[in-house]
Amino acid sequence: MNLSSKIQVLRKKNGFSQEELAEKLGVSRQAVGKWECNQTLPDIDNLIRLSAIFNITIDRLVKDDDQCNKLIEEKGRHDIDILIDFLIKAKKETYAGGKGEVDSSRPHSNDLQFEEGAYLYYDTYLGGECFVGEEAVWVNNKPIWALNYSGRVIGDNFSGDFLKEALSMVPKEMPYRGPGFFQKGLYSYHCKVDGEFSWFQGFEEIYYNDLKIYECYIHGGKIK
Repeated sequence: MNLSSKIQVLRKKNGFSQEELAEKLGVSRQAVGKWECNQTLPDIDNLIRLSAIFNITIDRLVKDDDQCNKLIEEKGRHDIDILIDFLIKAKKETYAGGKGEVDSSRPHSNDLQFEEGAYLYYDTYLGGECFVGEEAVWVNNKPIWALNYSGRVIGDNFSGDFLKEALSMVPKEMPYRGPGFFQKGLYSYHCKVDGEFSWFQGFEEIYYNDLKIYECYIHGGKIK
């Protein structure tokens, strides 16, 4: 594994976008992109900064040998891909799947939970036709990611079953609510999200016969 690959792997394992890493280093996003594409290499000052940010020695960062590569691959087992896979499974095993209900954590709250290994997913919300809630993930009892949402039913013919079906189709490339578009009969679901998994905002809508009957706004990201 060369230096460019290591930078990309370590960036993702630490949950940084290229923009976030660039900001921490005081360089442009394009500079980080060129490092990861092996078009250019960081100078010694930036290597020192990368070493500190990733909590890894410069020796391990620049050496291309099996032992160093193994240490990098083992570092941060709870990387972004593992987290997203767990999150998608948790979503399907709770609200979208009609499962996972637990005792209320607050007066009149609706709480759902899914746990697997070191990972814990918790979804809690207040209300019904107008609602506010939060989804969050913990690893070894440490909160690492959360999504806040607020929505309401604004028209007739709303179907909770249709919403659950749409949410059960959450894609890995956009693991927030449901897919960008899903249609069944007279119902259509739309979801748009700006940003990356570490920091995002967006909304979802449901239309019935081309009339909007539901809307929900979301935002969230990683927790440090």
